[in-house]
Amino acid sequence: MKGDGDTRDILPEGELLRRAIRWISENRGAGRPWVFLVEEAGRRFDLSPLDEDFLMRNFRGGEEEPIER
Repeated sequence: MKGDGDTRDILPEGELLRRAIRWISENRGAGRPWVFLVEEAGRRFDLSPLDEDFLMRNFRGGEEEPIER
């Protein structure tokens, strides 16, 4: 609900997602799996499930199998 003091009310749209992406990028070499980083970013930055899904699809880090053509 708007106006209930939620951080989302005072930040520009997409700012939490941008901060999460920055945080993941800064922590990628720490030896933690990318999945852990995306889940942690979701909690830290109060991301929506849709935002977390976006990060999961875009921060795979080359761990997926190549697409067969």
